[in-house]
Amino acid sequence: MSVTRKQYFTRLFGRIVILIVCFIMCFKPQFYNILEGMHFFDRFHVLHLLWLIWIFDMIQQIIPIKNKLALGSQKLFANRFKPIREKINYNALKNYIKNTTALAYKVFIIWALLVAFIGVLYYSNIINKTWLFMFSVFFYVCDLICVLIWCPFRLIMKNKCCTTCRIFNWDHLMMFSPLIFCGGFFAISLVVMAFLAWLIWELCILLYPERFFEMTNVALRCSNCTDKLCTQYCKKLRSKR
Repeated sequence: MSVTRKQYFTRLFGRIVILIVCFIMCFKPQFYNILEGMHFFDRFHVLHLLWLIWIFDMIQQIIPIKNKLALGSQKLFANRFKPIREKINYNALKNYIKNTTALAYKVFIIWALLVAFIGVLYYSNIINKTWLFMFSVFFYVCDLICVLIWCPFRLIMKNKCCTTCRIFNWDHLMMFSPLIFCGGFFAISLVVMAFLAWLIWELCILLYPERFFEMTNVALRCSNCTDKLCTQYCKKLRSKR
């Protein structure tokens, strides 16, 4: 197992612990008063730490840093781009971006319908702001399950792994989308930051499409993979034993 994959499993364990703790605290409704209005600034709250973790994660998606991060999340930056030596086939590149973008927005529509359903539950008073938050924490766990175990979006995107995934940095926007209905500084600040990370990702695909296609960016090819993060890699290892 690669170092990156081990790190991601550690993160998954940490996220599961966070989910369990947050669920337990649902039985103490006052714990989630920080979600209301500007209560974020009233006093120190343990959820400030989770907010900082989430904000820092998103900052790493919009600013190139030297830390070892998964290439799938960092491929929008010039420092992770390794161009092919031969002439770029721009027709193939254009078709790839066009096709993957069409598939990506199928995912967008499906997710929007799911979020709309959550909104209906909230405005029908079936769930409250605490459960909007819990949906986000649940999606926080599911994010790494998709990376490490099984991703339903691959059925739509048809990408071979997370490194080549067209929607890798959509994770936080999808994760925090239930908080759109929540209001308050805690929720809205996360949603705005997530939207910014998504917007930068989409703009980079528009401006630098060659960074997102393995036929123009050799860093994305299996032969050059250093993350060894995907489940397909693990299957190949098992088949050799």
